[in-house]
Amino acid sequence: MPARLRLLRAATVLLATALAVLLLVAGLGALGTWSGVAGRDAPRTTSAADLDLALNDMDAQAANILLSGGDAGKGRLETPYTKAVGFYGDARKEIGHDLRTLAVAAQGSAVDERTVESLTDGFAEYQELIGRALENDGRRGGRAAALADYRRATDLLRTQLLPAAGTLVSSNDAAFEVEYTSARSNLSAQLAAVLALGVLLLTVLGVLQWYLARSFRRVLNPGVLAATVCALLAVILGGQLLSASAGHLRVARHDAFDSVVALSRARAIAYDANADESRYLLDPQRREQYAAAFLAKSQQLYGLKGVTLSTYDSELATTWQAYESDHRDLRFTGEFRRELANITFPGERAAAEQTVRAYAVYQRDDRRVRALLVAGREQEAVEFCMGWEPGTSNAHFGAWMTALDRVTAINRAHFTSSVGAGRSAVGGLLPWAGGLLCAAMVFAGLGLRPRLAEFR
Repeated sequence: MPARLRLLRAATVLLATALAVLLLVAGLGALGTWSGVAGRDAPRTTSAADLDLALNDMDAQAANILLSGGDAGKGRLETPYTKAVGFYGDARKEIGHDLRTLAVAAQGSAVDERTVESLTDGFAEYQELIGRALENDGRRGGRAAALADYRRATDLLRTQLLPAAGTLVSSNDAAFEVEYTSARSNLSAQLAAVLALGVLLLTVLGVLQWYLARSFRRVLNPGVLAATVCALLAVILGGQLLSASAGHLRVARHDAFDSVVALSRARAIAYDANADESRYLLDPQRREQYAAAFLAKSQQLYGLKGVTLSTYDSELATTWQAYESDHRDLRFTGEFRRELANITFPGERAAAEQTVRAYAVYQRDDRRVRALLVAGREQEAVEFCMGWEPGTSNAHFGAWMTALDRVTAINRAHFTSSVGAGRSAVGGLLPWAGGLLCAAMVFAGLGLRPRLAEFR
């Protein structure tokens, strides 16, 4: 009998220790996952998306500077010109910062390292071409040379820089998904192991209680009963720790961050489309090319089958009305559909819908710009496109970007809160679970001590 009691005590201690070690390893692993998500995986993806946006913004502002600059400064549109110069400088600084961040993040991946190196070299060449274009535009009679340099710069951007930036967004997002899948798999396996060890521990304690009751004619042993309660609570808390971590990780990655990526891409596409509008006015020889590019980017945002620029607005209104009648009726594709199909958080749907409505206003402004140009009112078209006064195209574009930023902010906030909640779940539950398991071992020992003493 003493040997059996010692065997059951040893089994209790071993199982409780194994469960405590498993929970400690799982908890530290979860904390490492959250550190990786918040400090590496998400930032390098958003940095790549920010680079994509800043490249588009810089080129758009270069076109706006040329378009609003007049003839060597004569006839300059002062407010649009001043704003474009300021935004151009901001975008250039942002690109430098993002390239440095991505260079650090790319370490260890030969493909990403080459991509960042190519981007850095290409950006230096792009800046040189834009610098020459702006310098030529500043002298009388230099518009033709400026336009030639700008064409070379924007071609470099579209054929090399933007595809490379898009590749970085995709590769970093894919790396995040791999880490997420691995972490979720580990958490599931650890949860199964915790439950299995917990059942074994509770079974051993149950057998011990039964054996003591049968052998010593007592109904319950208080120490073993306390150990059983502690073990049960530890298993419950450990299971909550792991399931809560998995749940918060899913919210952070798919409910929140998927939308952040889609909306970041939408913002970059929007700036590129806005640049195409300026390019359309700036370069008469390429107007058909830039009109087609504007439509292609509109399709990336809110895709409609078989439309042209002349039919896009009416089809957008029809499909949007269908969506408003039934939120499951998504007859469009693109980044806006991706966001509207992933509505999760309070206020997100209303903000996303307002973004699409603001987008529709901007699209109608684009048709007005083109109609003014066709009517021979080129200066009026430029002023409406470049103006910042209420009711102008840039003002409506700004309202659209503000609405888009509001949706992004909602998802970013929930991403941050999910990371914090995941860390808190580990920090709050792990010490309690570990403490309860230690208490279970102590109580089991105290409960058996008087019985074993009877055999000395």
